[in-house]
Amino acid sequence: QVQLGESGGGLVQPGGSLRLSCAASGRTFTMGWFRQAPGKEREFVAAAAGSGSITHYAESVKGRFTISRDNAKNTVYLQMNSLKPEDTAVYYCAASYTYSSSSFKPDYWGQGTQVTVSS
Repeated sequence: QVQLGESGGGLVQPGGSLRLSCAASGRTFTMGWFRQAPGKEREFVAAAAGSGSITHYAESVKGRFTISRDNAKNTVYLQMNSLKPEDTAVYYCAASYTYSSSSFKPDYWGQGTQVTVSS
């Protein structure tokens, strides 16, 4: 059983930046992020596999968000720049023992951290 703990959420103005962190209690192959806005389904945001050289992003965040990982610390990061009000959501860290280029199906989930983009 792997436990995931997120940190770094908060309130930021449109155009601002936030960095989310997620520390895992054990090693997994793929780590990433999903988000869920009020009244909407949870959606994929970004994932990094292996050393972090393999990455995938949702179209809505490409060019604005960057995912990275430090395997020595079992930690994944999400640098979010040029934030928009529509990025407001609870962001969930996720991890899997496997990798797929077509979909990310986590084995483990974090409890989530709130990100609010508002002036």
